[in-house]
Amino acid sequence: MSLSYVGTQLTIYVGSAILIAGILGNGINIFIFSSVRTYRNTPSTFYFLVGSIHNLLYLAINLTFRIVSVGSGFDLTRTSLAWCRARSFFLSTNSAISFTCSCLATIDQFLATSQSAHLRRYSKIELAYRIVLVTMVVWYLQGIPWILYQNISPISTTCVRTNAIYAIYVSVYLLLVLCVIPVVVMIGFGFLTYRNIRLTIALAELRADRQLAKMTLIQVVLVIISIIPYGINTAYGLITTGMTKDANRILIESFVSTIVSLISYLYYMVCIIFVMLSNI
Repeated sequence: MSLSYVGTQLTIYVGSAILIAGILGNGINIFIFSSVRTYRNTPSTFYFLVGSIHNLLYLAINLTFRIVSVGSGFDLTRTSLAWCRARSFFLSTNSAISFTCSCLATIDQFLATSQSAHLRRYSKIELAYRIVLVTMVVWYLQGIPWILYQNISPISTTCVRTNAIYAIYVSVYLLLVLCVIPVVVMIGFGFLTYRNIRLTIALAELRADRQLAKMTLIQVVLVIISIIPYGINTAYGLITTGMTKDANRILIESFVSTIVSLISYLYYMVCIIFVMLSNI
């Protein structure tokens, strides 16, 4: 049994399980966070709501087509330039917005649980609306190069980056924006939130606030588990770019990338934990 075959089966079956659970969980999350009054007017849950919407879009657009292409052998990005570019655009924007909202939710929980009245003043739903609007505009604008510089290679017939500077930008973007920055921000503010909770006795009496704090802290743990391996693999890819590799090494690296990618999708399933916590 080859690594290629094992990787294909894992993508199809594990990927399908993640896709179904992620879509259902994010759908429930969106319903809960948009309909429950307590959550609707809270900055953290607004960030979670926006993040859940983009998690769902990311899974639906990326994982669905990946499973189909691996399972059937038909990859639409190889035959449709429009889809090659559109998929790249949506993947970059949805993932960036999702990670940004996760960071914002963690920062907001730090502000909301702070003993400083001055800091708590910044945890406002009106401010959250403005921040999310700016966030979406910024990330949609940065997604424009993903449309302009993605093309189908006439040699390999794959959707690739045709501009050298853009290719470097994407590599740095993937490593910093989707790995290093979210991990650093969420671990840092997650620790500060945990410290605030330990110091703030009154928070123990507020069930909704306690749930939000749990959601935030568990999300931090999930980010560490799911994203750090992806970041390490991305950094490895950057370091070994241009190196001569034999067929066996390429096969092993491809298999590892498959495993790491599947693990990274767990981040977009954080909604399942939120749903379970809502019943605690």
